[in-house]
Amino acid sequence: MIRPGDLVRPLSPAGVWLGALVLLVLLLLPYWGGSYVMTVATTVFYLALVGQSWNLMLGFAGLLSIGHALFVGIGAYTSAYLFTAIGLPPVIGVLPAIALAVLMGLLMGYLGFRFAIGGVYFALLTIAFAELVRIVIDHVSWLGATEGFFLQVSEADRHGIDLVNLRGAPEMYYYLIMALALGALVLCRYLLRSRLGYYWQAIRDDESAAEALGVDVLRYKMYAVAISSGMAGVAGVFYAFYQNSLFPEIVFNIERSIEATLGSIVGGVGTLFGPIFGTFILTPLGEIVTEAIDLLKHWHVIDPETKLDGLKLLVWSFIVVLIVLFKPNGLWPWVCEKLRLIRPGEER
Repeated sequence: MIRPGDLVRPLSPAGVWLGALVLLVLLLLPYWGGSYVMTVATTVFYLALVGQSWNLMLGFAGLLSIGHALFVGIGAYTSAYLFTAIGLPPVIGVLPAIALAVLMGLLMGYLGFRFAIGGVYFALLTIAFAELVRIVIDHVSWLGATEGFFLQVSEADRHGIDLVNLRGAPEMYYYLIMALALGALVLCRYLLRSRLGYYWQAIRDDESAAEALGVDVLRYKMYAVAISSGMAGVAGVFYAFYQNSLFPEIVFNIERSIEATLGSIVGGVGTLFGPIFGTFILTPLGEIVTEAIDLLKHWHVIDPETKLDGLKLLVWSFIVVLIVLFKPNGLWPWVCEKLRLIRPGEER
């Protein structure tokens, strides 16, 4: 059984106090942070949720995916189409969205595992599936492939709280994605301490040895893909109704998949808090880079006509390279060790 206390149990007294302080600041953020800060924080929690789902595959089970935007996109398009076509509210539409994302994950996983495709070759398979789905959706006219798929939003929808239809003020989206991200954290904590989690770690560390000990490697790999893709599908539902518009070349773009991986890599692959910690570093940093570029253009230090769209990703990549070189296990384990935030012997 999943209990909220499972999330606190690994923390030391210092970790509990610091965590409580951070949580209090985040809960009160809409009252002190303003709309821009809240938008950035909402993005942070959204990427943390996607990153947590990606971390479950690689960090827990050792399955490298670079096409995770596939599951986010399937969840987004499924829920958005059902809402606009037949009026199915997203609180119900999330179920078929998860089902389709899981089904696609199982299909991809079975083809890969059945034919012993692993490592970077499995990563290439995930990219291929994401690109295939993007091309298919890009040629489906009733999904608005050419001009984009839009969810109608009235002025009344921007006020109040309507969780059934995911319509409301920005504060509603912020608290909702925070709850989803923390829920994913509790779920991953439970899974990591369960028999399923121990099997995943055995497969990740030495697949041949795990199989020799009687672990059904194929089955537990499929479990990892199914749960991970389902979590990403939930994130896709949130993305669709938060953005109110979908474009295949954006939703399924490999850059979206890379964004999901970077937070976990920076924070620490295979750790519980790493994806959230890494995302809280990278996303604000990306905003700082964007603002700095705009400021330099305003001062004419950089030609205002110059396009530097890839600079943010370049800065992120440079940081990841430095972390891989100097802190290969990520920043979260290092911070935990320095500040003694986690009890000895507990998962980080």
